[in-house]
Amino acid sequence: MTAVRRLLGKGLVQAFLVLVALVWLTPLAGLFLSSLRSSEDTAKGGWWTALSSPGQLSFDNYTALLENTGMTRALWNTVLISVPTTVLVVVVASLAGYAFAWLEFPGRDAVFLVVVALLVVPVQIGLLPVAKLFGQLGLFGTIPGVILFHVAYGLPFAVFLLRNYFAELPKEMLEAARMDGGGEWRIFAQLILPVGKPAIASLAIFQFLWVWNDMLVALLFANSSAQPLTVALQSQIRQFGSNIDVLAPGAFLSLVVPLVVFFAFQRHFVQGVMAGSVK
Repeated sequence: MTAVRRLLGKGLVQAFLVLVALVWLTPLAGLFLSSLRSSEDTAKGGWWTALSSPGQLSFDNYTALLENTGMTRALWNTVLISVPTTVLVVVVASLAGYAFAWLEFPGRDAVFLVVVALLVVPVQIGLLPVAKLFGQLGLFGTIPGVILFHVAYGLPFAVFLLRNYFAELPKEMLEAARMDGGGEWRIFAQLILPVGKPAIASLAIFQFLWVWNDMLVALLFANSSAQPLTVALQSQIRQFGSNIDVLAPGAFLSLVVPLVVFFAFQRHFVQGVMAGSVK
C-alpha cells in the first residue's frame, strides 16, 4: 500500500506539473501560431483555428519582418546593447566581488555598504538626472548611453551577488595558491573564475534577460536610430494599432532569443542557484 500511495502521489505531482507547463506554454504557442498567420486570417478567427486549418500557416510574416530595415536595425541594436552590457557587468562585478571578498584595502567595508545601499535606489529616480548628464556629455539618445545606464544600475546587485559567493570559498584554497607563488591576478583568473562559474553564469543570464526585455530605459535614452526591438514594437502599436502581422513575429522573435540563452546556460544557472544550499 505504501508503494501504491507513493506512485499515486508521484503521478499526481507529475500531472500537476504537466498542467502548469501547458498553462504557461499556451500563450507562447498562441503567439507563435499568430506570427505564422496573415492579418486576414487573424481577423477571421483566433489563433486556435490554425490547428484545424494548418494551410494558413506560413513564414511570410518573418520574411517581411526581416526585410523591414527598421525592425532589423532594432534587433541589431538590441544585440549591441545587451551583449556589451552583460559582458561589462560580469567583468567589473567579478573583479569587484573578488576585491571585496578577499583583498584588504582601506575603507573596504564602507565602500561595500555603499554598494549594498544602492540596491534600494529605484531606476526611476535616476532617469531624469542621468538624462540631463548624458545630454551634457553628448551620450543622450545613443547606444553607448543606454549601455552605460544599464551597467551603472546593474553593478550593485552584481557586485553584491558575486562578493557573497566568492566570500564563501574556502580560505585555505586561496592561502595554498598564494603559498605556491600565485599573484592576485593569477589566482583570480585560474582559481576564482573557474570555481565561480555557476554564480557568474547565473548573473550573466539575469543581466542579459533584464537588458534584452527592457523598454523603460531604452524608451527614454535611445533615439529612433538606436532604439531596441522592444521600443520598435511599441512604436508599431502606436502607429498602426492592430498591425498583428508585424507585432506577432517581432514579439516572438524578441521572446525566443532569451529562451535560447536560458536553456543554453540552464545547467550553470541551476548550479548557481543551488550553490548556496550545498555549501
